[in-house]
Amino acid sequence: MEDAEIVYKVTELNAEIKNILKSAFNNIWVEGEVSGFKKSSSEHFYFDLKDENSLISCVLFKWSTQKDLNIENGTLVKILADISTFDKQSKYQLIVKKIIPITVGKLQIEFEKLKKKLESEGLFDDSRKKKIPPFPKNVGVITSLYGAAVKDIISVIKRRAPHINITIYPVKVQGEGAKEEISNAIKEINEKLSHIDVLLVGRGGGSMEDLWAFNEELVARAIANSKIPVISCVGHQTDFTIADFVADLRAPTPSAAAEIVAKNAEDLITHIKQIEKRLLSALKIIYHRIFQRFSVFINSRIYKNTFSLIENKVLSLDNLYERTINAIDDKISFFSNKLENLNGRLKNLDPKTPTKKGYAIATIKNKTVKKSSELKEGDEIKLIFSEGSADANIKKIYE
Repeated sequence: MEDAEIVYKVTELNAEIKNILKSAFNNIWVEGEVSGFKKSSSEHFYFDLKDENSLISCVLFKWSTQKDLNIENGTLVKILADISTFDKQSKYQLIVKKIIPITVGKLQIEFEKLKKKLESEGLFDDSRKKKIPPFPKNVGVITSLYGAAVKDIISVIKRRAPHINITIYPVKVQGEGAKEEISNAIKEINEKLSHIDVLLVGRGGGSMEDLWAFNEELVARAIANSKIPVISCVGHQTDFTIADFVADLRAPTPSAAAEIVAKNAEDLITHIKQIEKRLLSALKIIYHRIFQRFSVFINSRIYKNTFSLIENKVLSLDNLYERTINAIDDKISFFSNKLENLNGRLKNLDPKTPTKKGYAIATIKNKTVKKSSELKEGDEIKLIFSEGSADANIKKIYE
């Protein structure tokens, strides 16, 4: 009689593996470099421990006895841990009991060394940083064409200031060749696209290794040599790179960089009103000073009987003040009307505007159909109305 087969359920097999690992690797010391260090919303600490060839996931739970953590990405550490598994993913990890920093990792050492070098050369000085134009017309974006950063930047700018022209220069943002592509992009835009008002250089978040291209000296010097003002927007708010220190302005995220360059219509009106308020205040101060001087002369013993000589001057001054105020109001009205007209023209350029009059937009494979010759019988198309859409099938085509 043959031996009966042992058939495990997945959960049972995972439990067996977990027990074997825990009993075989209990209270072990492991040495490596910290990467991807983060604190979760539940206050547990997660990170990877790596060496030259591989890495392993680690977790330090909040109820651990160790509270005095002074750990960051790039730190070389020695940890005391048990090996366990995360059953739902069949993934093994180190459950950290104790973590001891040994020294700073290789990448962190390189970061500090380059930072110190460039700082000593004055590349971080505020005196050499260029002003970011408050209302740019042409914005250049140097980032990956496939990351979330470029989508966020385009979305924010088109929503807040659709009149801005966006030029995307796609580059690699990590790995081999990334530093060369980023630095060459900055140089090429400066040489060939001088109409660009401001450059956004960056990418989405990641580990120190992922962001390393923006810690390269080649990229830092390209940013420093740019004649076009540069806003760095690398990673998340807590991420800092060499590019951030060299750039003319650092934005905490790509979306924040887009908001900086894309002032919306309300911001523009507020800006005009602020200028109007400052002008009026300045004119009032000048007026009162002049009037006070005249008052002194008028009330003096010498000129008390000669008031008629300067009466016309006072009236002229009042008249000049009124004309100046009216001229400023006319200018404000002119620019406000111009802004409203531009806003109306932008709305008229919306491709969906005709749909509000009863027309529909026909698309096939996300491309707008302009001629019947672009279709063939049996094609499935989408009709987009002012509210909602519908699918349709082409039965017959008329030229």
